[in-house]
Amino acid sequence: MHQTTIRNTVRCTGIGLHGGRQVELVLRPAPEDTGILFALRSGSGTSFLSPKPRLVVDTGLATSLGNGHDQIATVEHLLAAVRGMGIDNIRIEVQGRELPIMDGSAASFVYLLNQAGLRRQTKARKVLAITRPLTFERDGKYVKATPHDGFLVDYTIQFAHPLIGRQNLKLEVTPDVFANDIAKARTFGFLREVEYLHANGLALGGTLDNAVVLDEFGVLNTDGLRYPDEFVRHKLLDFVGDMAIMGLPLQGRFEVFASGHALNNSFLRYLEDHASEYLEERTLGLPVPAPVTAPAGKPAREGLESLRGQPALA
Repeated sequence: MHQTTIRNTVRCTGIGLHGGRQVELVLRPAPEDTGILFALRSGSGTSFLSPKPRLVVDTGLATSLGNGHDQIATVEHLLAAVRGMGIDNIRIEVQGRELPIMDGSAASFVYLLNQAGLRRQTKARKVLAITRPLTFERDGKYVKATPHDGFLVDYTIQFAHPLIGRQNLKLEVTPDVFANDIAKARTFGFLREVEYLHANGLALGGTLDNAVVLDEFGVLNTDGLRYPDEFVRHKLLDFVGDMAIMGLPLQGRFEVFASGHALNNSFLRYLEDHASEYLEERTLGLPVPAPVTAPAGKPAREGLESLRGQPALA
């Protein structure tokens, strides 16, 4: 299987979730082995940032990356589209400190990537494969990873709301599955939290046009839900995007319960710190080593510094 990039440059503008201001986004083809590369443009020039777990600097309303000088927020939906559509190498140019929220899903980004087209490159695709079982748990929430030839996510959420409750979705994430079953699921939040955020100058770009908003009993959006289980579908979308921060595509089966951006990132940091125990870089097309059958050991528990911020928009 070969690496891929986009065929043509595409661009769009949209409103940022945090600042409520218009931002510009340009997606360009990138050479082999580039991976995902952000080019952050400002009045002082352009700086570059490749996603890595320890470059996540905030997980409050969304996932934000920073390199000590520049910061880019709300990266997870575009990263989900890039990884979900099977793109290995891409340059993402951003004018502003965040990506546009669009309609709160990844559908607009999938549309842009389809407009750009896909180009196969000459080098073989590389992945990071889970080689032995791992359970990463904090406060009853967890991510369980096991070896698997592909990227399968079994996601469960539980909210004390009559319209959500407990929802589960299990999908093998391929480009077709991502585009048809995941990409259109929108971010969601609760009215009381949205009102608090707006009153405190936060999430200024959040509206009913780019989020599903719930009061105590139901959905306030006049067009309703896109799927009966749109909530768990969006959480699965976020998980795909957050896992893309590892750099190379992850390969494995992931059982997830009640996780969010903070736990997703802490899981990646643990994986990165213990890569020799749980990960192996593989070139697709070469023979796969026999799976490790040794006991998984005790579950890994949160031992990292917690990332601050309480997510109100999921």
